[in-house]
Amino acid sequence: MSTKTLPYSMKDVQYDNAKFRRRSFFQVILQTFFTKKVKRECMSCSTGKFLAILMICGLTYIMLNHTTPIHSITNHVSNGGIGVKRFWRKPPQLPPRLSPDEVNNINKTNMGSESTARQESVKNAFIHAWSGYKSYAMGYDELMPLSKRGVDGLGGLGATVVDALDTAMIMKLDDVVSEAGSWIENHLPERISNKGQVNLFETTIRIVGGLLSSYHLSSLNFTKAGPKPSVYLENAKNLADRLLTGFTASPTAVPFSDVVLHDRTAHAAPDGLSSTSEATTLQLELNYLSFVTGDPKYGFEAMKVLEHVKNLPKSEGLVPIYISPSSGEFSGSNIRLGSRGDSYYEYLIKVWLLQRQSNWTYLHDMYVEAVKGIKHLLVKKSKPNGLVFVGELPDGLDGGFSPKMDHLVCFLPGTLALGATKGLTKTMAMENNLLTFEDLENLKLAEELAKTCFVMYAVTSTGLAPEIANFNSEGYSENGLDGGNKTSEYVHDIVIKDLDRHNLLRPETVESLFILYRITEDSKYREWGWSIFEAFEKYTKVDSGGYSSLDDVTVIPPRRRDKMETFFLGETLKYLYLLFSDSNVIPLTEFVFNTEAHPIPIITKDQKE
Repeated sequence: MSTKTLPYSMKDVQYDNAKFRRRSFFQVILQTFFTKKVKRECMSCSTGKFLAILMICGLTYIMLNHTTPIHSITNHVSNGGIGVKRFWRKPPQLPPRLSPDEVNNINKTNMGSESTARQESVKNAFIHAWSGYKSYAMGYDELMPLSKRGVDGLGGLGATVVDALDTAMIMKLDDVVSEAGSWIENHLPERISNKGQVNLFETTIRIVGGLLSSYHLSSLNFTKAGPKPSVYLENAKNLADRLLTGFTASPTAVPFSDVVLHDRTAHAAPDGLSSTSEATTLQLELNYLSFVTGDPKYGFEAMKVLEHVKNLPKSEGLVPIYISPSSGEFSGSNIRLGSRGDSYYEYLIKVWLLQRQSNWTYLHDMYVEAVKGIKHLLVKKSKPNGLVFVGELPDGLDGGFSPKMDHLVCFLPGTLALGATKGLTKTMAMENNLLTFEDLENLKLAEELAKTCFVMYAVTSTGLAPEIANFNSEGYSENGLDGGNKTSEYVHDIVIKDLDRHNLLRPETVESLFILYRITEDSKYREWGWSIFEAFEKYTKVDSGGYSSLDDVTVIPPRRRDKMETFFLGETLKYLYLLFSDSNVIPLTEFVFNTEAHPIPIITKDQKE
């Protein structure tokens, strides 16, 4: 057998070749001893054998019994000046053991930085939308981003300016606040005095609601830009004084739908009817206006409507979508939670939440009854995958069920969650034993419906929802009209008809995601919201400024519509921004959002303006 040494240096012996890590001092000594001629020479005599055995026994004793930390030993030896420290291998350093709270704090920090970045992206989208509006449509109600011009479709009161203002305040965009506030101060009073016909509902929720919210937020010093808060309040009061004609001119408690501002007259719509949702979605705004002005007339007229509806016949708490100002009765039997019906149910709980200490408990009772009716009569499951959805009764209880669900219905998950916990987190509500079994059941339904609303986005080629979806379900099935995303497991559950494929930049789904995230603290709602935002960015952003509606969400590239709705700045981007904000920014226990996403402060017994 050859006695030649192996062809590598002593430095190489100090490494474990299998894992390429430094070997310990003891391993180096033993390796050297047993691989060199020292072994042959020492082991050839009895004294050498004795010393070798003694050394091995000594080293073994030190390793098994020495309790001093290795780093102390090495420091001690190094102080002796022989440099042995460089041969020692320190024990592996284990990461510190963290408590569950410390782990959660680290996770929250990481999530916080991601959420901050996403907030910034939403803010940039708002700036892009506003820049398009300011450049091409300042003072008009809406921007037509493709033709780069403005259009008045809501009475000519500069609806986008007012709708966007409190969003800019929440985002701390002082330049936008200054621009919008200056326009309101210098131009809105004249428009209120001289403009013609406006819709009572749209003008109340967008203009009065936006002005009141901006008044309150500026009073809280959300921003120092723009005019004094009183400018917003005075304009809200001036406009509401004219809108009251819609109530006082009607022969019943149900207001007329249209008001002519310059001569303070009002009249019914051409068919003589008002939408139930429109007549019953004026109360948050006008009650709060009465509170801040000290004049009860606004709230008095608005609450007469709900007090009147309380005594009308209903179908398990559900109401038809039309009501007559001339007779005060419901008209027809069409029951749905989409257009013309939606915000009636929303305001039952929200008006009660606004001022719980009042004698409005009947509103909560009406809400509870209506939710039971919704669950019994309208909630079904799709096939083949069991998505929970809310359908319609076009001919009332005596007619058939329609598996049609407007995107507008996606307000419902947020409303159900708000009704269950009253704005508290689920954890806090449960810790304080504030949730009934029915509350928990409603919260579960809210989460199931929110999933369906998100799936309405996920099944399409663009990742954006259609205006209306139908659901394959018992008694209804249609093939060949899916959303185009063949990779979605739910692609066969949802039917999107040709005339229903448009997207108007609507806010209802992200509204519910925001509320559910605040209440459940489940991060999936943030992820769903981010997915929706990215799709808006990809397919609706117009390079010259603004965002466009889409004609068909099932094809790529989608055809665009020349319209940016005011609610994209007033609602959609606001809810997306708040989805990624801390829970102390516009907390749900202190504010109620009107149906146009304008936060109205909850009135408490000791609150003073």
